[in-house]
Amino acid sequence: MYVLYNILLFIAALLALPYYALKMMLTGKYRKSLGPKFGLTGPELFKEMKGSPRIWIHAVSVGEVTAAAPVVASLKTHFPEVCIILSTSTETGQEMARRIITATSFIYYPLDIPWVVRKVIRSVKPDIFILTETELWPNFIRTCREQGIQIIMVNGRISPRSFQKYAMTRFFWKDILNMIGEMGVISEIDAERLKALGMLPSRIHVMGNAKYDSLAAKASPEIQEEIARRLNMTKDDRVIVAGSTHDGEEKIILTVYRSLLTTYPDFKLIIIPRHPERGQAVLALAREAGFNDCITMTEMNGGRRRTGEPVIVIDVIGELFKLYSLATVVFCGGSLVPRGGQNILEPAAWGKVIFYGPFMEDFRDEKEILEKTGAGITIGSGEELLDGILTLVSDPDSLAKRGDEGRKMVVKNMGAAERYSAMIQSHLIRNNSQH
Repeated sequence: MYVLYNILLFIAALLALPYYALKMMLTGKYRKSLGPKFGLTGPELFKEMKGSPRIWIHAVSVGEVTAAAPVVASLKTHFPEVCIILSTSTETGQEMARRIITATSFIYYPLDIPWVVRKVIRSVKPDIFILTETELWPNFIRTCREQGIQIIMVNGRISPRSFQKYAMTRFFWKDILNMIGEMGVISEIDAERLKALGMLPSRIHVMGNAKYDSLAAKASPEIQEEIARRLNMTKDDRVIVAGSTHDGEEKIILTVYRSLLTTYPDFKLIIIPRHPERGQAVLALAREAGFNDCITMTEMNGGRRRTGEPVIVIDVIGELFKLYSLATVVFCGGSLVPRGGQNILEPAAWGKVIFYGPFMEDFRDEKEILEKTGAGITIGSGEELLDGILTLVSDPDSLAKRGDEGRKMVVKNMGAAERYSAMIQSHLIRNNSQH
């Protein structure tokens, strides 16, 4: 079966290569990561990896990095001499990791090509490999097993779409899953899906979502004051923050904003596209909608001062969480188009009420929790979003109460990072006693 997998992987790589090459030439994307993903990393990087135990933690992109951060912080508290190697698959994830995580070394996760995987694992020589959330690469997992490296999963989740894909080839994934020593997962639903795929029930533990720890700890007045100063905003400004939007959603948001201005002409709009490289396209949409007085974060970072422009387009990474602090109300994207939703816990940590569309499959548990408090509201169209905003803005007490209940729920669900850290610690102690 591994032979077939590697043949299919090789074919997929050949088909994808022209796309990535073109993207790299036109946008510069993947230039930093492509070489390291093929194992082309200088030996000096590996010489920096000093300390014990040596823990390799993998977080695919920005969301997984957010979950990994409090786990890393806990491990560093319990193991002061620890060597943390943090890998990501995306360049945006790497940039975020370098900002919010203190690690010994940062690397890119290797492509799942047997010789590349073997080379990188031999160079890193981890005592244990920690997988954040659920990204399963068979050759990597199998090589760790062959080299006696224990694998632990933290903050594990299986979305409905991923579950369907894995279930179609369950006979293959069952063996891969059971090469993982233990899995800490977010919810009972995730646990049941892993059991259905063939993971041994005794290795699965429901431990909660580490993102709660990260977000609740990060939401501070200092962060809010800093981003307000950069955008030249005050606490009295009323703002819609549309976060992690996808193609097809910005037009809806701009239409809603245009209508909102007839009742509340002082409102501002901050749009943060999920992919920052779409910033210019979103800016063009805003101007097509009649909003010529716009400004981008790149312009502000370059020295231009915002002087009241009502529409702000955020075309850089790493600002989303801070910007939610400025919101009167929030729309969270990837939800009015079928993208599975985006992280609604980030605005909830700031005590904001969040609107989102019906496509929230990847954040079903978070949606359920926030809707119980009144801080999460599903809408099916731009008209419903406008009605919802008008209703809440006309009742500031209800708006504040709903948001505060959501924030309390985030705080209440803290503690998962320590549980994941304890699971990792127990494996390290067990490994030491066996050697």
